[in-house]
Amino acid sequence: MSKRDFYEILGVSKTADDQELKKAYRKLAMKFHPDRNPDDKNAEVKFKEAKEAYEILTDEQKRAAYDRFGHAGIDQAAGGYGGGSGNSNFGDIFGEVFGDIFGGGGGGRQGGGANRGADLRYSLEVTLEQAVAGYSTEIRVPTLAECKTCDGSGAKTGTKPIGCTMCGGVGQVRMQQGFFAVQQTCPNCRGSGQVIKDPCGDCRGQGRIEKTKNLSVRIPAGVDTGDRVRLAGEGQQGVRGGAAGDLYVQIIVKDHEIFQRDGKDLLCEAPISFCDAALGGELEIPTLTGRAKIKIPGETQSGKVFRLRGKGVEPLRGGQPGDLLCRVVIETPVNLNRKQRELLRAFQDGLENNTNGAHSPKATSWFDGVKKFFNE
Repeated sequence: MSKRDFYEILGVSKTADDQELKKAYRKLAMKFHPDRNPDDKNAEVKFKEAKEAYEILTDEQKRAAYDRFGHAGIDQAAGGYGGGSGNSNFGDIFGEVFGDIFGGGGGGRQGGGANRGADLRYSLEVTLEQAVAGYSTEIRVPTLAECKTCDGSGAKTGTKPIGCTMCGGVGQVRMQQGFFAVQQTCPNCRGSGQVIKDPCGDCRGQGRIEKTKNLSVRIPAGVDTGDRVRLAGEGQQGVRGGAAGDLYVQIIVKDHEIFQRDGKDLLCEAPISFCDAALGGELEIPTLTGRAKIKIPGETQSGKVFRLRGKGVEPLRGGQPGDLLCRVVIETPVNLNRKQRELLRAFQDGLENNTNGAHSPKATSWFDGVKKFFNE
């Protein structure tokens, strides 16, 4: 069975350039790709025909031989490039056809030169009060922005990039060694599929320039260390018109001199006097929204925790606010004068004269346990 004319297969004229060939090939590949036409043998045949035609016509030497001698001019090299045989690499074709549409995921190609810019991360330190209540600030971020002179094309004003003649604008070339074919990045255009003959003077052909941006950031209430705020499109500008990446603001909450955070609860320690612990009293403690008072009952032991409901952190994703847990610590008196020492000794003697241990139940039970341990 005679082969169809390659130009007829792609539906282009014999004077078609690389961009026209690529456009026609992509249209046919999308239409007849085996993934879109499972169990359709006719579609598979047309897909392989389009692949072979595109490979031949985008190779200068093979195209010249085909234009001069027809199919006979390339039959001797038919085994060298895979042609329309059953060995067609669907993975490569998928990358070439759909790489520009889906970010180059298929065959690893970066066809057309338009690549999404990189995401950036910015670490922002905030106080506990700012994290709990919410906070707005302005940050300065160094990044790569689109060159305004060339509109991101990298070409000098009045010119534009041209298709790479070595790879035919696909960004990759195929090297043949015996029965093995290796596909690699085009050394001429470095995978972009385009060549800039007259580069822009401002960006030197890169299409991007270094720039420091001032951005306003709104930190929502309830964030904690490790949370991120995403600023869409504020990352690095893409290459040759590609979409910009995103900026992720990483939150770091500074240590607080009074409070510690445990999820949505706040923890703190408050000293109380020996007399307040024994007789009872009232303790005023700070909260993030003002002051609060705790009633200390008589005979309070060191380490007792008092809970103030609703005085913690309101969760970032909604829900009831946490609590403030205040742990009281009995402070031992220091710098006592002579009279104060005498009073304390008299007080201690009064306690020791009570032999049933009613005033010190913990100490009594502890010493009883020690005696029992050694007697056994």
